[in-house]
Amino acid sequence: MNTISLELIQKLPKVELHCHLDGSLRINSIIDLAKKNKVKLPANEPKQLSKLISLNKQKISLEDYIALFDITLSVMQDEDALDRISYELMEDLNSENVSYAEIRFSPILHTKDGMTIEDALNAVQKGLNRGAKKYGVKYGIIICGIRSIDPLISIQLAELAVKFKNNGVVGFDLAGAEYNYPAKEHKEAFYIIRNNNVNTTLHAGEAFGPESIHQAIHTCGANRIGHGIRLKEDPELLSYINNHRICLEICLTSNYHTGAVESIKEHPFKYYYEKGIRVSLNTDNRLISNTNLSKEYFLASQLFNLGLKDIREIIIMSMKSSFVPHQKRKQMIKNISNELENDFGIVSAYI
Repeated sequence: MNTISLELIQKLPKVELHCHLDGSLRINSIIDLAKKNKVKLPANEPKQLSKLISLNKQKISLEDYIALFDITLSVMQDEDALDRISYELMEDLNSENVSYAEIRFSPILHTKDGMTIEDALNAVQKGLNRGAKKYGVKYGIIICGIRSIDPLISIQLAELAVKFKNNGVVGFDLAGAEYNYPAKEHKEAFYIIRNNNVNTTLHAGEAFGPESIHQAIHTCGANRIGHGIRLKEDPELLSYINNHRICLEICLTSNYHTGAVESIKEHPFKYYYEKGIRVSLNTDNRLISNTNLSKEYFLASQLFNLGLKDIREIIIMSMKSSFVPHQKRKQMIKNISNELENDFGIVSAYI
């Protein structure tokens, strides 16, 4: 049995590449914001609301999982709320020593009460900046297109990402239900993204086969893949991803909740890691999957018998795969590496 403790993992500097803002609220904040803005919730008591929105051992479909966001999004329709929620996420990241996080959201989902997509982005950035200034956590924003929404909206969001590419936004994503919503329908948005030198990651291979991953890479130009669970079904594509160092953003608990894997023990994470593929560990949705980054690393260490040197390798791989500019990224890798070695005695066993 692995003896690495959760307490130790909490202290390690960590990197998160796949964290949805609208899936990472605090329960008490949802209730408070709903009361303030007269939003009707399915429950107003913290334990009851938590039971409805925060999964434990339940498995549901990806579509039902996505439907839970209706609750969080209902209180994320004004600038003050987005500012507060973004700041609180930075506070939560700091509490478990996350050094760098890429936080993703889709501004179009916050326009129900009159905000523009640019208003929504500015409000999120304001909260993240306040958190960064207070806690020292570094961040990047990833703007999400949504597979099931009109591809013309994805073009608007791509143009927004380009406009803010040197002002907090580090990438573009395509999220949402995979089945019946192929990424190629949004290829015009990705043409804009690639043509303007913006990094991109796509949710793919979570609820659909490796052909979804193939499309994400070869039609949309993905630099990383969100989830990628089904990749092992196509050995040739797996080799391509490995050869090109395309990182898989792994979310163990979330993948179980959406039924993408039968059990976390059967998750192909270890298989990918042993094949030498770049993998990162992530939360996906802290509230909805009732997790944090320390828990995800602890879970991986217990189920897949990872040692501290393996954990170090995954943290460094995550930072290498971030969308931070190269020179700055090199320095951040060096800082994290020095902290792991000097404060925790964890040195690399790899070339």
